[in-house]
Amino acid sequence: MGIVIDVRDGAGKRKRKWHSFKGTKRQAQDERTRLLSRQLQGSYVEPTKLTVEQHLRARLAQWEASGKIGAKTAERYAELINNQIVPRLGAKLVQKLKPLDIEAWHNALAIGGRKDGGGGISARTIGHAHRVLSKALREAARFDLVTKNVAATERPPKVDDEEEVAIIEEHRLGDLLKGLAGRAMYPRAVTALFTGARRGELLALRWGRADLDGKAIEVAEALEQTRAHGIRIKRPKTKAGRRTVTLPDIVVDALREHRRAQLELWLKFGFGKLSDDDLLFPALDGGPISPRAFSAEWADVAASIGMPDVTFHALRHTHASQLIAAGIDVVPISKRLGHASPAIRLKVYAHLFRKRDDKAADVINAALANLGAVR
Repeated sequence: MGIVIDVRDGAGKRKRKWHSFKGTKRQAQDERTRLLSRQLQGSYVEPTKLTVEQHLRARLAQWEASGKIGAKTAERYAELINNQIVPRLGAKLVQKLKPLDIEAWHNALAIGGRKDGGGGISARTIGHAHRVLSKALREAARFDLVTKNVAATERPPKVDDEEEVAIIEEHRLGDLLKGLAGRAMYPRAVTALFTGARRGELLALRWGRADLDGKAIEVAEALEQTRAHGIRIKRPKTKAGRRTVTLPDIVVDALREHRRAQLELWLKFGFGKLSDDDLLFPALDGGPISPRAFSAEWADVAASIGMPDVTFHALRHTHASQLIAAGIDVVPISKRLGHASPAIRLKVYAHLFRKRDDKAADVINAALANLGAVR
């Protein structure tokens, strides 16, 4: 059965629009009345055969082309679209998508969302996929492709804080540092653990921005790896990402020894002296290390010292946790970590915060003294 209504285009010309409908004649009349009412209210949208997959891929291309998202974010969005959204919702028409479809999709991902069929995926990943879909549907509503964003009415599963934030317990921290001592990973891990630098920021650090006498280092770039662009160094995504971080003694000592060893290696290979543009933690040829290869190396090292559950990103979370527990104020912690906003995940401890960032290095030194950690 078909429903026909008259609509006017942008030029004011009247044209007829057909809507397919399944139901009784009375139900068809009610639907026609509803469509006419929407037309009068300005909320009518023309029928389209656009699928969820087609819309998502078109929006992703537009977001990247317009510079609204970077290459790394675009790659992550593509993974979520390909692995979590398209297999279950891709063939559905955008205009036919219902809140019940979103709820069923969440449940399906939680039960059997893994690519290998080995069970469900985490609530965090479901949330990431949900936000990509909701972003695209919000724009579909803005461009009059749908009447509303149905993903906005259905929330993704709640993420457990323990799943989201992994922190190395204090009694394991000393063992971690002792296990890493003497390894090439030690100065990298110590720098990340006691500055809060992200993996990409750590791998983009240059000697010209490391003031070991002044016990500070400037974070001004980040390394990223994407299929589209390979490995490249870029500026931080936000102004807050560029910052100067004070260094506790354990980092200063580790970097001094690391610089000495790196200079010896440079001279052996015939590279000459270290320049300000040279990376603190390069590959053997002096170029940047692949972030993925670095993560794989960390996983091997962590497993070899009996801590396979400790991810490299946990070092950053542990640093934030130390400073919060020590009573450092939320604003300097946020600045130290490169957050655009002080509303960090552990703000529940705000009543413990003090006010000065230069206490951070002293706090770390005291904590290490208590642990009896290797220096």
